[in-house]
Amino acid sequence: MIPPRSRLLIGLAAGLLALVVIGAILQAVRSLLWDLSYLLPGWLLTPVLLLAVGLILALGIQIGWPWWQSWQRRKQRPDQTTEPQIQVPSDRREAATRSLDSIDRVLEQLQDDITREGLRRERQRVAEDLTRGDLVVAVFGSGSSGKTSLIRALLQEMVGEVAAAMGSTQHSRTYRLKLRGLQRGLQLVDTPGILEAGDAGYTREETARRVAVRSDLLLVVVDGDLRASEFGVLQSIADLGKRLLLVLNKRDLRGVEEERRLLEVLRHRCRGLVEELDVIACSASPQSIPRPGGQPLQPAPDVVELLQRLAAVLHADGEELIADNILLQCRRLDEQGRQLLNRQRRREAQRCVDRYSWISGGVVAATPLPGVDLLGTAAVNAQMVMEMAGVYGVELSRDRARELALSVGRTLATLGLVKGAMSLIGTALSLSLPTLLAGRAIQGVAAAWLTRIAGFSFIRYFEQDQDWGDGGVQDAVRQAFELNRRDASLRSFLEMAVRQVVEPLQRRPDRKLPPRPEPREEGGASDRGRPGP
Repeated sequence: MIPPRSRLLIGLAAGLLALVVIGAILQAVRSLLWDLSYLLPGWLLTPVLLLAVGLILALGIQIGWPWWQSWQRRKQRPDQTTEPQIQVPSDRREAATRSLDSIDRVLEQLQDDITREGLRRERQRVAEDLTRGDLVVAVFGSGSSGKTSLIRALLQEMVGEVAAAMGSTQHSRTYRLKLRGLQRGLQLVDTPGILEAGDAGYTREETARRVAVRSDLLLVVVDGDLRASEFGVLQSIADLGKRLLLVLNKRDLRGVEEERRLLEVLRHRCRGLVEELDVIACSASPQSIPRPGGQPLQPAPDVVELLQRLAAVLHADGEELIADNILLQCRRLDEQGRQLLNRQRRREAQRCVDRYSWISGGVVAATPLPGVDLLGTAAVNAQMVMEMAGVYGVELSRDRARELALSVGRTLATLGLVKGAMSLIGTALSLSLPTLLAGRAIQGVAAAWLTRIAGFSFIRYFEQDQDWGDGGVQDAVRQAFELNRRDASLRSFLEMAVRQVVEPLQRRPDRKLPPRPEPREEGGASDRGRPGP
């Protein structure tokens, strides 16, 4: 902090320095006028002096103004020589909250009401899961593997329908219980069976998969070795980052040695997907034992090992499982929203490409100069780039847009695509057009097609966060060319080109073309009315 007395002395010194500088400038001007009075007439001194002052001011503005703008930009923005500091979320809950904020920004940009409402509802569900209090454990597996029986044994009460036929659980059902020593409640969700035949079976499997993805922990119930289809489903869910407990049910039907070997097989096959301690055998509903002369003996369910392992996992990792699950759902929802937004942007960008393609084609077709350069439409392409940048939410200067347009134009010429377009379009149109119209129409349609190729290249550039990719601009342009030269795409383009370029040329009154010659008929009406010799 500078004391007031020091500030006063500094101000006086600055004022004295300013007076000295002004005096020196005035003295220099006076000396200049004195010297010029010997060389020039008196009436010319003032104009020459004003001209000199104007030149000095213009030079100062020319040099100083860019420096001033650069200094203002540096003043408004943080120092870019250092990497921006990204605030790392303190925990998974904060990371999930940030993901939800990102989804809100995507929702603001979506235009389709139905799509936006569906995403908003899913976002609301995930936000409610973020504040929920129960742990969700889904019981998952193929039909009749004993899922409902296992839940009944865990709850120690009759729930659901227990039957041998596949598909007895048609919809997911939720039951709640409390584990001793666990602060949170536990929700057990009975899911429909997977890998069932028919459309109804496929629908039930999709329901089961959705429940599994939303759960914190998954109990996968099997009654034998994993089939290839079961293993594929198990791997797809584990790849999402879900914690799995593999439950081998119906141990009462196997001997001790057979069970040991089967557990070893399951642990080996699921290595990397399921921890060895998380592969547990149980018997949810043991078969009754007949007794001669009395009622059959019904053994109690054998789920003690499963309950102990379940309690150990939930006590040790319950909070982490909830946080991981919520963060996973937030990220998946964020990705879904971005995919919807990208599809919307692509549709808008393609409409932009179509519009500027026909603008470019019309400009070239209407130019009366022969041999017009098809790359002369770079200004149209630059404006197209500017509009597409707005679609993708990118701030792009006009100079940068012109640079991108020229870069793609030079690439089209370097790869020989300009001549290729003229040859391809010419072959398709020249046979069906009059000679006077063919040249201009072919040039116009070819220009529109080249603008279309450039536009698709720019779509790829913006979709990849303003990056051409590993192959550079040449690879992007080449792929756009191959995409648009396919039969269906080219045929659709040519049909539109006839309406947008060719027919307007035929209708122009100032460029009236002679009618096509019709075949002459010998002795027919074509000779009638012809003046005699």
